[in-house]
Amino acid sequence: MKAFLMYRDRDFDAGQLLSRRERELRYRNADQQALRLEQLLPWNEAALRQDLGLDVLFNAMALEDNFLFEAAKVALLSSVTDLDTILYRQSVLSDCLKHPEIVRDMYQLAFEAIDGAKKTYWSSFGRYPAGTLHSAVETLQMFVGMLKRLRNIADRHAQKFESEGVSRLFAMLKAELSDEYFAEIESHLVRLRFRYGVLISAELGKGNKGKNYVLRRPHDDKRNWITRLLAEKPPSYTYQLHPRDEAGAHALSALNDRGVNLVADALAQSTDHILSFFQMLRTELAFYIGCLNLHMHLQQMGEPTCLPVPATAGQRRCLFEGLYDVSLALSMGQKVVGNDVNADRKDVVIITGANTGGKSTFLRSMGLAHLMMQAGMFVPAASLSLEVCDGVFTHYKREEDVAMESGKWDEELNRMSEIIDHLKPNSLLLFNESFASTNEREGSEIARQIVSALLKKHVKVLFVTHLYHFARSVCDHKIGDAIFLRAERRPDGTRPFKLIEAEPLQTSYGEDLYKEIFASSEKRAKRNKEAIKEDRATVSHAS
Repeated sequence: MKAFLMYRDRDFDAGQLLSRRERELRYRNADQQALRLEQLLPWNEAALRQDLGLDVLFNAMALEDNFLFEAAKVALLSSVTDLDTILYRQSVLSDCLKHPEIVRDMYQLAFEAIDGAKKTYWSSFGRYPAGTLHSAVETLQMFVGMLKRLRNIADRHAQKFESEGVSRLFAMLKAELSDEYFAEIESHLVRLRFRYGVLISAELGKGNKGKNYVLRRPHDDKRNWITRLLAEKPPSYTYQLHPRDEAGAHALSALNDRGVNLVADALAQSTDHILSFFQMLRTELAFYIGCLNLHMHLQQMGEPTCLPVPATAGQRRCLFEGLYDVSLALSMGQKVVGNDVNADRKDVVIITGANTGGKSTFLRSMGLAHLMMQAGMFVPAASLSLEVCDGVFTHYKREEDVAMESGKWDEELNRMSEIIDHLKPNSLLLFNESFASTNEREGSEIARQIVSALLKKHVKVLFVTHLYHFARSVCDHKIGDAIFLRAERRPDGTRPFKLIEAEPLQTSYGEDLYKEIFASSEKRAKRNKEAIKEDRATVSHAS
């Protein structure tokens, strides 16, 4: 059985998210190795989490659940580029948003099944065939109850879901978990408990040692109990052990183990198969549960969300209304300002303007929108259409190296070199105040040459900068198909935190910074003088 809620034709690799104990249960054979989580994540995972504030997003999706956190992290950072898969997940997510209670019930059921299996597996003597058989029977009995509950959910709610993924899952549950299937499983479990002993046949080999041990199924005696009681017993030979015959007991236990060994292994494999299904179901539902948690947060704040319209890589599609920084909104716990931009058919976006005007916030919102869209999620915007990209990369300014192993300029260039080694055509590269650790002229020239080379390799660039000569050269020399955005500043110096389409200006509005620092200092000094006067007047009056 397969869940197929994340991909149409393959699993979402649950082995990446399992705990050590769960991996031991699922990968019982030595030749099957559980992959490490890091193998699914991009090489620049740490930079993306830091620069885009992803942990705030993951925490909102997880609600302090470590498993949900890991599922969200893997899904967003291993984003897909296939449009069919993105739309497939969007369809499933739409169903989940319409019926969140049903989806949460299915997730809780899968969790209970896995938790119950762990308790049963590790409470028995699994080293011996008899112990393995007992454990498998108990676990399978528990699984039957869980599968019945899952089948009941499918029976009651299948008609409410429209997506291909959920509809196919429910159809599979109805087809494979029929009443006949459950009846057959129950009859096998009753027989495998061996309440009336174990029937084993064997042959004598060399040295009168037993060989060819076969576990036999007892004949079902359908006669009533009176007939069985009065019927003539078939001839047989019986040997009873003395209660204190320990050697005989060990020998008999060994015979029992050899007889049940094959059926114990077969039943354990069947149990593992069902456990694997519940693990996969839990993992794939975990992503959608995280989406439901995030959607609930944003709804409570009154923030808009929408399902984006993805476009093929290279189409240079970039059109949105009300795009906001979801991590900032979650951190502040309130609505934040969004932006409207039409950057269709643009290779490079240059963002300039006053400090604290919303430039870095906009850059982060673009990176988050790409990752969320390519995970199959909704996005934080009123409407949005973006092309998919073959990887998101960030080059943000960093603090001074405390170890003093290199200067900021060397560190910036080394990081840029590492990024270039991993870039592909149609990647997205976000620059935030890059190459500002040297002088204006040198930094502008380095930035211009790097951006020109990236555009030739069909890399899309978003660049927040205070390097006026760089921004001006991109505009004057028409380097690529560029659009210029500027952080809006009103005449009185206030910032609405909106970006407008406008060419760069040769000012950083230092006057605003001067007023912010010195005007506030003058106000504090004035308040202090007034307080001193009041104190003196009070003392004089008291005298």
